[in-house]
Amino acid sequence: MKKTRKRKKKSFLRRVGRFFGVLLLIVVLLLAGVIALLSVTEYKPADVETVEVAARAKRTLAEGDSLTVLTWNVGYGALGDNADFFMDGGKKVMTADTARIRSNLNGIVSHVDPLTPDVIFFQETDKSSFRSYLTNEVSIFENEFGSFDAAYANNFNVLFVPYPIPPIGKVDSGLLTFSAYSVAAAERVQLPVPFRWPIRTANLKRCLLVERIPLAESEKQLVIINLHLEAYDNGEGKVAQTKMLKEILDKEAQNGNYVIAGGDFNQIFSNADTNAYPAQEGKWQAGEIDAAEFTAGGWQLLMDARTPTCRSLDQAYAGADHDSFQYYLIDGFIVSPNVTVNLLETQDYGFVCSDHNPVLMKVTLG
Repeated sequence: MKKTRKRKKKSFLRRVGRFFGVLLLIVVLLLAGVIALLSVTEYKPADVETVEVAARAKRTLAEGDSLTVLTWNVGYGALGDNADFFMDGGKKVMTADTARIRSNLNGIVSHVDPLTPDVIFFQETDKSSFRSYLTNEVSIFENEFGSFDAAYANNFNVLFVPYPIPPIGKVDSGLLTFSAYSVAAAERVQLPVPFRWPIRTANLKRCLLVERIPLAESEKQLVIINLHLEAYDNGEGKVAQTKMLKEILDKEAQNGNYVIAGGDFNQIFSNADTNAYPAQEGKWQAGEIDAAEFTAGGWQLLMDARTPTCRSLDQAYAGADHDSFQYYLIDGFIVSPNVTVNLLETQDYGFVCSDHNPVLMKVTLG
């Protein structure tokens, strides 16, 4: 009897071992299959690519003219005041339903219109992503700002992001710039990617969207640059991308052009009030750009510390104690020395439509 029981026990253990062995093999094969699929379909843009411009603007610009520029990370229409997000300590992956996404997009447009900007920099604008239920936000904004030239550059194009559970899935998103002045040319300029294979295959390929607006009766141009620098790297990516940005800015300034670069830097400028929003333990923290490296060349680094430009997504904003949030100063502008800045103001919209507030700037060329 004892021998029979031992044989049965060994047989049971072998069956259990085989089951878990087969299960492990299936998991390994699935993982290998996902990595292979992402590797084959990985978005690999060239260093510089020509971007098509939807040419609709009629206005021209000249030296001495004034213009208004707005930058806003629109949070792919899904990061309103109801949202928390797993990457920032929250729980949600899908943060809004289709009705709320439409409401956020409509709210963004209704806030932008009264400000009458001449140039608009949008970041995190989805074209066809599961996280925004395949809503073509680029098309929606293009219809709303129909008298502007429009240009779009991908910076996040992944067939299937396999994490977390449930996974993010397909993402097709990027930078969107509107100009009330006729744009002569636009380029997508690839920034350094800090991630290695295979993490790189499901991650952003961040870039600059560079556009050139000719100036009447002048050989100079207004160069406008929309950007969204690295967020979740170990810091080296931000440094490399900022260095490349400066090289491009310096080259344009040496050519005598007027330059306005704006967007989500995911870093605070060291010449801003770096103590305005103290760091909270355990929450994502922004990097810092050494303003001295830019101001030595006359560049103006501009952030309005009176109002935060971003809030933490560890919890929903609506109905919460607003004093418990981590606030950030990470959106702003870098402007060439030949541009006079007349106004810089972060618009406080209470993070209803996005986890970022827009920043408005009024300038004069010369």
